[in-house]
Amino acid sequence: MPSSYCDGLTRRDALRVGTAAVFGSALGLPQLLRASESAKPPKDVSLIFVFLHGGLSTIDTLDMKPDAPAEFRGDFNPVKSKVPGMDLCHLLPKLGQQADKFSLVRSFRHHNSDHGPADHYIFTGYFPQAGFNPNLTPNNQRPCVGSVVSRKLGPKGSVPAYVALPKMHPSGGPAYLGAAHAPFVIDADPNAPTFSVPDLLPPPAIAADRLDDRKRLLETVDRFHREAEARANRSAGAVGTFRDKAFDLMTSRAAKQAFDIAAEPDKLRDEYGRNTLGQSCLMARRLVEAGVRCVTVDHSNYDTHDGNFATLKNTLLPMFDAGITTLFRDLSARGLLDSTLVVVTGEFGRTPRINKNAGRDHWGPAFTVLVGGGGLKGGVVVGKSDARAERPATDPYGPEDLFFTVYSQLGINPKDEVHTPDGRPTALVNNGKLIAELV
Repeated sequence: MPSSYCDGLTRRDALRVGTAAVFGSALGLPQLLRASESAKPPKDVSLIFVFLHGGLSTIDTLDMKPDAPAEFRGDFNPVKSKVPGMDLCHLLPKLGQQADKFSLVRSFRHHNSDHGPADHYIFTGYFPQAGFNPNLTPNNQRPCVGSVVSRKLGPKGSVPAYVALPKMHPSGGPAYLGAAHAPFVIDADPNAPTFSVPDLLPPPAIAADRLDDRKRLLETVDRFHREAEARANRSAGAVGTFRDKAFDLMTSRAAKQAFDIAAEPDKLRDEYGRNTLGQSCLMARRLVEAGVRCVTVDHSNYDTHDGNFATLKNTLLPMFDAGITTLFRDLSARGLLDSTLVVVTGEFGRTPRINKNAGRDHWGPAFTVLVGGGGLKGGVVVGKSDARAERPATDPYGPEDLFFTVYSQLGINPKDEVHTPDGRPTALVNNGKLIAELV
């Protein structure tokens, strides 16, 4: 589970059936379903957004500089991948064999190297304004990508539109889009032997007749509230309809299949890697296959100020190589890659110059983002950084451009607007442009 960065099943009420973490409290699944019922998808592409929390050192992995001075180039060596010109770290041999399925944006950059603001920037496409508090969960001033997808595309089938795993990132909230577009949070490690999804599916020990008993209890309580709800001009019938949907979700075959990671063959689970990242990638594939529109995977800890090379070699890169590689291969084998856009990025990269602790510090001015599927070209290297990976050497791209491209591929007009609670129109994308080399 996540460790700290440089900066810093209980008994439940029987009436709370199915929740998603939002604004520090709980969102009832019936309300979530009710608020998003009418949305219709213009294009059937889902998103898996893998966030490497802390900031992956892309100079050591995806954009190596073997000809730079020793204090920059580091301990690892580049090797050829399946795609000419896309050399990768020798510790990513499996990923290199899937290089035709994804592309690298090597001229990526932004202007902040602090975890909290950079996180918000990468999750939303908007740099936070004055008053931003990175210690809050959620801390969104703008809606994150998953909430925008939920608002614009809505749910498909009996699964939520937006799911966060294994937890909700602090910048993964809906902001002014409202609680209905918060993520359904799994809030559990898919790699755990006792893994289950709190609040979505009943524990195996709860039989169907006990669920029926709870439903009858709700109906009894409802009889005493209908008159008050009517006086408050609220639709008791609508509340009941969506509560029924919540029960249907808990007992539906599709939901059980989507969240039952134990149903996967042991061999495939091993290939993804028996760790949080690997099993989260596998769960993400299962969820988009079941109809979830957006899945965010928040994995840490890539904040390698100390012992960067040992940590990458012994811990992070073996997980990354197995999990990300198998995700692309598995999506492709199942015919899901064209309909699933995958984005893999940290909030920034690491400093080109190695520090005195054999580590690298935060670096927003140049890093690499990995993208693939969803109708984008594979096997493309977009732009390049300079000789020491200090700055882009070609026209740079940034978070605004990434979100412009992502929304375009999902069938969402990136020039569209949503409204704040006070009626102020706000653009989905802050003046971004298409990353044309990928399309």
